[in-house]
Amino acid sequence: MNAPVRTTCPYCGVGCGIIVQPAAEGHRVAGDPEHPANFGRLCSKGAALGETLGLDGRLLNPRVLGRDTDWSEALQYVANGFNRVIQEHGPDAVAFYVSGQLLTEDYYVANKLMKGYIGSANIDTNSRLCMSSAVAAHKRAFGEDLVPVSYEDLELADLIVLVGSNTAWCHPVVFQRLVKAKERRPEIKIVVIDPRATPTCDIADLHLPIKAGTDVWLFNGLLDCLHQHGIEDRAFIDAHTAGAERALTVAQNTAGGTAAVARLCAIELTALEEFYRLFARTQRVVTLFSQGVNQSSSGTDKANSIINCHLLTGRIGIQGAGPFSITGQPNAMGGREVGGLANMLAAHMDLDNSEHRRIVQDFWRSPRIAQRPGLKAVDLFEAIHAGKIKAVWIAATNPVVSLPNANRARAALGRCELVVVSDCAAETDTTALAHVLLPAAAWGEKDGTVTNSERRISRQRIFLPPPGGAKPDWWIFSEVAKRMGFAGGFQYGSAHEIFIEHAKLSTQGNGGSRAFDIGGLAALEPEGYAALAPTRWPVPVPVSVSVTLTGASEPPAGTHELSNGAGQHSACAGEPSNGRRELPIGVGQPPTGMRQPPIGAGQPPSGAREFPNSTGERLFADGRFFHPDGRARFIATTPRPPAYALDEEYPLVLNTGRVRDQWHTMTRTGKSARLMAHDPEPFVDMHPQDALLSGVRVGEFVRVITRWGSLVARLRSSGEMPRRMIFVPMHWTNMFSADARVGALVNPAVDELSGEPESKHTPARVTSFVVAWQGFALSRRPLVLRDAAWWSSTPGEDFLRYELAGHRVFRDWAPWARRLLQAPPDADWLEYVDRATGVYRAAYLIDDKIQACVFLSPRPDLPPRAWVSSLFAKRTLADCDRAGLLMGQPADATSDIGAVVCSCFGVGRNTLCVAIRDLGLRSTEQIGQRLRAGTNCGSCLPELKALLNEQSEALVP
Repeated sequence: MNAPVRTTCPYCGVGCGIIVQPAAEGHRVAGDPEHPANFGRLCSKGAALGETLGLDGRLLNPRVLGRDTDWSEALQYVANGFNRVIQEHGPDAVAFYVSGQLLTEDYYVANKLMKGYIGSANIDTNSRLCMSSAVAAHKRAFGEDLVPVSYEDLELADLIVLVGSNTAWCHPVVFQRLVKAKERRPEIKIVVIDPRATPTCDIADLHLPIKAGTDVWLFNGLLDCLHQHGIEDRAFIDAHTAGAERALTVAQNTAGGTAAVARLCAIELTALEEFYRLFARTQRVVTLFSQGVNQSSSGTDKANSIINCHLLTGRIGIQGAGPFSITGQPNAMGGREVGGLANMLAAHMDLDNSEHRRIVQDFWRSPRIAQRPGLKAVDLFEAIHAGKIKAVWIAATNPVVSLPNANRARAALGRCELVVVSDCAAETDTTALAHVLLPAAAWGEKDGTVTNSERRISRQRIFLPPPGGAKPDWWIFSEVAKRMGFAGGFQYGSAHEIFIEHAKLSTQGNGGSRAFDIGGLAALEPEGYAALAPTRWPVPVPVSVSVTLTGASEPPAGTHELSNGAGQHSACAGEPSNGRRELPIGVGQPPTGMRQPPIGAGQPPSGAREFPNSTGERLFADGRFFHPDGRARFIATTPRPPAYALDEEYPLVLNTGRVRDQWHTMTRTGKSARLMAHDPEPFVDMHPQDALLSGVRVGEFVRVITRWGSLVARLRSSGEMPRRMIFVPMHWTNMFSADARVGALVNPAVDELSGEPESKHTPARVTSFVVAWQGFALSRRPLVLRDAAWWSSTPGEDFLRYELAGHRVFRDWAPWARRLLQAPPDADWLEYVDRATGVYRAAYLIDDKIQACVFLSPRPDLPPRAWVSSLFAKRTLADCDRAGLLMGQPADATSDIGAVVCSCFGVGRNTLCVAIRDLGLRSTEQIGQRLRAGTNCGSCLPELKALLNEQSEALVP
């Protein structure tokens, strides 16, 4: 057996460490207990990685104009095509669109090729769609794109505010860290600010279901309230910030008092006052924000309104406090480090700074350097549509699904002279439009680094040989660069060589002027790079100056002496260094000279705790920021409504986002049967009263319509939705469903500073999608769908599941069913027909083993999918199973586990309800002891608690 390999999860920005044990019978995946991002925890997606490594659906050979070819022809075709366009139309007529799925080394080479050798800044990334508003806010406030908080701070905080973040489902390992912290210290308060009552509210002490788009009003109101009640760190403001008076004036003028804020945000005044009271009286506050803040036409202002509150109170640069933007993709942060956005240069240098352009060009020895920002994602595809960009290279992303107004993006690629796509998946909505397909290595087949949300660089390591002709992305970009005439700048033999160059560039012209400095890693030999442990930056070149830590004569074991390069040293243990301001407020107490907040702050916790050392450089610990004057900036944020208002035609807000067990466009998670079991088909979530007013029913199909497009999905009512809002998940593509790409519906409005789309607020309406029949089919072979007006497909264990709906009714269903299921003429055919009700059921077996089946009805009352699915695991069907197929229900009711709740262990709703009722289970711990549900990743714990509450209420007479 091969030795285990330590690597990093390829999903969200948490950056969990993973140990892979290669084995002939299947690679085993487990959390790395030594990785500081997760300490062994994994979410359901990470735990199922071993199930997604198969080669089905992989792109294994280069393709040019639809035919397989070799690398030499494909690379030359791309190079010739780009060179031709550049010669005829200039460098701005070409573009790259890349991805947070790339490793830092891949990103670096792509950015270098476009900005330094082609000479255009037309390289943007799908990270533009999820975190660019936070980037813009950081640069405005801090002078550089910096996240000053770590995951450890979440455990040290006394108040955690989650804004626009369904952490329980989108960052489950962070959520479980919060759960455990609150179990250890019940006095921790957690506030969730989100229009939806998501599973994250399960641990909330307070939920503020604010009206979508009103975040700036909320935090301007908080800023004004803090100022009016004297909850501010005046010494910190005067010494380390600028712009406070202007920001406070705008906040006061736009908030108009707490009662006005409550009305604008459509929340109860008492709840708002409680939130303001908690923030006012608590010194150690972390405000974690994510896509609900960023994905907005005012996303940058939303983030800055949050940062303003931390600057006013000095709650930044200290343990357990600060604003925390948590990223969506595994390497969104790494892409920011190398300048992967169209308005950035590498190593956190600025594209509009002539000296920075000179530094980068000199270091790269490149023939040219981009002189101005390129086109951001939405504008980039508009330029393709207009014919201004004539060649585009798309790497590791699926913009025909993920971009707003996605049909426009599809039309744009259809018009483009040259579309190159490098990907590991052969068939996506985007690869279908490519002239050239280049097979890229996937997770487990490539080597490099990623940086997570807390600035921690981790290694992704190879444990699988690249299949077929698949190559690392950095190699593909380098080989095209050579054929374009740029061989001198791209003579890389390994990811290690690229990383060393990246690290060296971070030191150029720096001298402490930029926080991003990993020069201390630039001397790594190949062996050191191979063994690199998870490391938070900055990691400057060590200097021979000792660091004096408060209350300690020596640094704690395992920490480094780190310099910020400007003669000032920050204590890597997170404690104040010499000259650093002391904490302005004791735990829960106002600073000396401050007035007690007259809003009922209550008593602070008794006694101040001693906090353990926090390993890693703490940004802003010395009160120094990265604007030229060293001061942070308050940003005056004037609230404004979303770009498009609701009206009579479109009276509902369409909100989009993730579901628990899926990732982006499902090219990886869609391979796992157990991940698909939790939410096996696209859906629309809606408040019951809005459903009534729209004339639609739960369980039936509906059409969602906006000014930009429409989709069809089944309606549900989870209880999470506020009035006048609907939610549709972002994951379904034309590969998995006939008509469920929500990106086609999303409005193309963007934040004018960040370019990030407004994915959380599109005016919409919901109407009934009338069908004559609906049903599902299970088959061991892929089906060719005929006469289906709508369908979706998901993998099961040794079968495929199809949800179907149609308009055409057959007098005799048998020929249609036999053709659909591809039943041989001599198959053991089972069939049930009820012409009076329109119900039809059919299945065929070979040697008593089920091969395929189909169930149709005019209504949603169809057989339990989980029970029918379980029949495919049987070697032979018993007579009772055959009878059950014809009856449409199991002979033994206990054989139907119900909809899957715990994906890790395949525990269904029916199983849980029976156990809770019959065994008298009263806690999630008892459920875990009996059924294991909730004991692995913990993502299902909110649902388990909801089931416990349901069963408890059912027992009340």
